[in-house]
Amino acid sequence: MVNAGAMSGSGNLMDFLDEPFPDVGTYEDFHTIDWLREKSRDTDRHRKITSKSKESIWEFIKSLLDAWSGWVVMLLIGLLAGTLAGVIDLAVDWMTDLKEGVCLSAFWYSHEQCCWTSNETTFEDRDKCPLWQKWSELLVNQSEGASAYILNYLMYILWALLFAFLAVSLVRVFAPYACGSGIPEVLSAAAAAGVSVAFGAPIGGVLFSLEEVSYYFPLKTLWRSFFAALVAAFTLRSINPFGNSRLVLFYVEYHTPWYMAELFPFILLGVFGGLWGTLFIRCNIAWCRRRKTTRLGKYPVLEVIVVTAITAIIAYPNPYTRQSTSELISELFNDCGALESSQLCDYINDPNMTRPVDDIPDRPAGVGVYTAMWQLALALIFKIVVTIFTFGMKIPSGLFIPSMAVGAIAGRMVGIGVEQLAYHHHDWIIFRNWCRPGADCVTPGLYAMVGAAACLGGVTRMTVSLVVIMFELTGGLEYIVPLMAAAVTSKWVADAFGKEGIYEAHIHLNGYPFLDVKDEFTHRTLATDVMRPRRGEPPLSVLTQDSMTVEDVETLIKETDYNGFPVVVSRDSERLIGFAQRRELILAIKNARQRQEGIVSNSIMYFTEEPPELPANSPHPLKLRRILNLSPFTVTDHTPMETVVDIFRKLGLRQCLVTRSGRLLGIITKKDVLRHMAQMANQDPESIMFN
Repeated sequence: MVNAGAMSGSGNLMDFLDEPFPDVGTYEDFHTIDWLREKSRDTDRHRKITSKSKESIWEFIKSLLDAWSGWVVMLLIGLLAGTLAGVIDLAVDWMTDLKEGVCLSAFWYSHEQCCWTSNETTFEDRDKCPLWQKWSELLVNQSEGASAYILNYLMYILWALLFAFLAVSLVRVFAPYACGSGIPEVLSAAAAAGVSVAFGAPIGGVLFSLEEVSYYFPLKTLWRSFFAALVAAFTLRSINPFGNSRLVLFYVEYHTPWYMAELFPFILLGVFGGLWGTLFIRCNIAWCRRRKTTRLGKYPVLEVIVVTAITAIIAYPNPYTRQSTSELISELFNDCGALESSQLCDYINDPNMTRPVDDIPDRPAGVGVYTAMWQLALALIFKIVVTIFTFGMKIPSGLFIPSMAVGAIAGRMVGIGVEQLAYHHHDWIIFRNWCRPGADCVTPGLYAMVGAAACLGGVTRMTVSLVVIMFELTGGLEYIVPLMAAAVTSKWVADAFGKEGIYEAHIHLNGYPFLDVKDEFTHRTLATDVMRPRRGEPPLSVLTQDSMTVEDVETLIKETDYNGFPVVVSRDSERLIGFAQRRELILAIKNARQRQEGIVSNSIMYFTEEPPELPANSPHPLKLRRILNLSPFTVTDHTPMETVVDIFRKLGLRQCLVTRSGRLLGIITKKDVLRHMAQMANQDPESIMFN
């Protein structure tokens, strides 16, 4: 037998893993991140860098770079998010208008930009200019009549199909993870930056990330998310894609305060939002589940094309479904001033009215308003149905704007109804104290804003972040109370039918192991009831600290699909030493075979500081102590599961080991916790599938 001293000639070879090698410490796609382990690693790395910083100026500079690396990444995320958002905002306007016509002076101009550059545009006909031509005018030189309408109709459908095919092809070929909204894939700072630039709401973006996206959200992540959102918002503001020097997407300026009596219709809109959220989640999840379990899911491109064709065919005849959803919401939010040309502002004016432009009293609705009402009713039905079937398709698509559109339509209709009721019955007791004849009492645009918040809250179950996003989105700071009333009501109503929001539902549908902080666990079970192996199951697969060969470990990896293995002193004692990740074992063995001479299949692998005593003719052993987690999180077998669940949530664990007096008994993974919670909720634990 020989000891380590007899093998001093190969010491450098045995310890090659003391230097880092490629891909160690990384995760494969759709694998849970062990946040506690990553935090421990980061702390160790930072401690080493700090200790070396006093050795030389170069090491000091490296320590500074390391300290700022996270902030630099946030800076880059913010810059990229803001830049991309500005480009997307400009491109969306152009592509939306391209479905209806083209600018002759510069084809890359949207309708609005084209008319800005024209010297022949008048204020009365600001949407019409010689430089912008519809497709019928350009192709057959006709602007009116059946043939022009049919040609414009066909071009609208053709462009819609082309854009949809482009989107689904890019996702399928280049970026499969870009489908959907991206929110169920749990990235905190990126979500904050995205919401910041999508809606001009940096504070709301951070709160959204905190309230809706993350279950593990340390203070460092909060600050960095805030910084990323700030940089993204500043970048977007510098680009100024809306051309109005404002960051908000739907800027509103109302001239009438809200009154206490209006809380009742605001709460009714909250009820509608909660019911809409429940309907949408159940129908959309049922459709997405059918997509995943039938042949429909095998043809994502065909599904997108068919849904787009149906959508375009139905949408074109109605002006409120033909226009982009952002333009629709903006029109619904707007207050009717003297210069508005929308059908929604076609009221019967008093010719003797001499009030200022910004203080127009309530008036009886004209023909245009009544026409708009039934068109909006059809648009509401259309938006409800289409949103159910489109969310979850293999294209980059979110839910904020479609949900807000549903609520804004319903809110505007309710607002017009309340406005006309107050005008014609101002002597009723509910209107008598605050709505005098000739006064500007009701603002229908405010009802649209409240309805949008209610429907978005019903779908996502957001409350605090929703209200902040809405007032940042619109600039309507003084209307926080109506927004809060609608948001809370929609959440209460929706929660009465189910606690899951749409993102949680899609997380479960997609098989992501997500522990929602909203789910309470009050059952009196113990860790021993959940750990594996259970009675009748094969023993736990473990590694020993110094008695297994490379071939033994490779065979164990090949025969199992576990993400890691506990390391014990020996199979007899089962005393726990640490935990080794599967991916790092594979990488370590691969690198050792390539870089270290003498490593063969029967080489002994050891996780101790010193190699074991081996016969003189034995091949070189392989030291893998560097990849061993020496402080895996452990609980005793009598730890209450309520405590275990809290530990997994608050520390972001991937797994924890169960011991008794230092002896390994089993393991509990996050998936085991989720299955146990499903079982306690009277669900089939084996029906919980994970990707």
